[in-house]
Amino acid sequence: MDFLKQNIPVVRCMVDGDSHGTDVEQIWQGSCCHSRIINRSDQGIDLKEVVLFHGAMPFDAHTPIYGEAYNKLSQYGGTIGDIKAIGSFDEVTHYRLPQSQGYSIIYNMLACFPEGEDAVLMGFTSCHRFVGQFRVNKDHFEIVLDLEGITIEAGESLPLESFYADSGDHQALLEAFAHHITANHPMPKTTEVPTGWCSWLVYGPDITAKAIDDNMQAIKQKGLDLKYIQIDDGYQAYMGDWLTETDKFDGGMKELCLKIKGEGFEPAVWVAPFIAEGGSELFTNHPDWFIKDDDGKPLASDTVTFGGWRCGPWYMLDGTHPEARAHLTHVFKVMREEWRVTYFKLDAILWGALPFGHHHLPNKTSVEAFRMGMEAIREGAGEGSFLLGCNAPMWPSIGAVNGMRITNDNNRSWAIFRQLARECFPRNWQHGRLWVNDPDTVLLQNHMTNIMGPDAQFVNNKVAVTADEFMLNAAYTLASGGMALSSDDITTLQTENVEIMKRLLPPLGKAAVFTDRSYAVGEISMDGYDLLCLFNYEDESSTVTHPVGRSKQVVDFWSGDAVPLSGDALQLTLPPHSARVFKIK
Repeated sequence: MDFLKQNIPVVRCMVDGDSHGTDVEQIWQGSCCHSRIINRSDQGIDLKEVVLFHGAMPFDAHTPIYGEAYNKLSQYGGTIGDIKAIGSFDEVTHYRLPQSQGYSIIYNMLACFPEGEDAVLMGFTSCHRFVGQFRVNKDHFEIVLDLEGITIEAGESLPLESFYADSGDHQALLEAFAHHITANHPMPKTTEVPTGWCSWLVYGPDITAKAIDDNMQAIKQKGLDLKYIQIDDGYQAYMGDWLTETDKFDGGMKELCLKIKGEGFEPAVWVAPFIAEGGSELFTNHPDWFIKDDDGKPLASDTVTFGGWRCGPWYMLDGTHPEARAHLTHVFKVMREEWRVTYFKLDAILWGALPFGHHHLPNKTSVEAFRMGMEAIREGAGEGSFLLGCNAPMWPSIGAVNGMRITNDNNRSWAIFRQLARECFPRNWQHGRLWVNDPDTVLLQNHMTNIMGPDAQFVNNKVAVTADEFMLNAAYTLASGGMALSSDDITTLQTENVEIMKRLLPPLGKAAVFTDRSYAVGEISMDGYDLLCLFNYEDESSTVTHPVGRSKQVVDFWSGDAVPLSGDALQLTLPPHSARVFKIK
């Protein structure tokens, strides 16, 4: 990593970019660099950013890369000279995050794969206060921490986020990187990989008590060992008023949650704690609790970033405001103590960490505001509760959540199934280290109320998903190692799909390690056996020959049927848009 160590850091200030007598000290300990800024002047200085490392790009423009993003819906691939978004939502055009002219911006982590050489992995192993950026073009690079204009007083020193860089085997680098991250942000104690049923992809915001009850009864009748009943968006009167429900549920959410527990399940609730719509009681009664614009008024999200997918524009709750934090603690304490909820799907929490507007405490960064809000949520939810981050800021969430949605939403579409694999599998290394990965819900059949009979070929004017494609979604969930929540209508779930769902329960808890970045061949080592996961994302059949060894017994994971070998190899043809999973003893 000589191209990093032969470097003089640069401090850029808010006034004119001059360092004003600040110094940056850096200490390398093996593959990790620890830095701090020292203000040697006699006055306070407002800091814009610090460029920890910079120089000529050491990699060829055709070098493949993988880059993380600020939020979970974005990732980056392509090459040094042609960086492309992997995720569905580009942070430049969709979230309108600040940019640096002439550079592409990658956040938190950058892996490079120079041809014929070891992989190189660089990334920030902490995110206490500041967000790390890799500013990249084919000729130059800068590795930067955004200091958001905070003030460092005369004589003070400011610890910065820790940084990791090394080269070698890519999987070994990821394991070492995760180890250093968890040393700074230990994963919250988590005793399970959750299973359950989610209302969203069947009913959307039109969920009713009857639909929930019908599915609970069907889960019991069909013998599915699903623990949580996740009530998604749609129960609240307004975005922001989480304890004021609509009239959809007789007796309200408290009675519904207690009924779920009485049926032998655990209630799980969707909450978007950092947002409120303009008509909500929370925003109407407490506008001072929200992030402000330059005029001191609540900042509408659509003026600076994406305004929200429903009931927008949203206003962003300020985690640095003590009364806002007390409100968050109260909401989650009521849900835990009165509703008996210990699993919370926290959606849109990115809006608690966006780098826009002004906070109640002016010398706090957006990361600090988010973490302060999350601490208030944890206080109310209790240490033993499961907090699932969704539409979340990635690195600021490390250590604050038990689970993390690491993909966009699933849906009954081949294009979505394929896209989710592209998003999830590069993040498999995070599972069990940073958090429990959530690959989103398992889907095993077309929603029968939306098609014309079991043999129909169109769903809402789109081609129906095939059996092979649904099996790929099942194999994808298995290979993620993460959570397994069904979002099918269990009352219509066909017998063969009930059996497939049973094979996913309980989750393995281990994520597949893939042989290369095509994510076509993945392996999971379990006690006493291995799983081989084969994926064909293409529109044509593919022939696969995979060495197994003559002494091994191979069975189909789903059916349990023995699979003959060709010599010492497994040989088969994978149809288009399909996957197979084999158990090898």
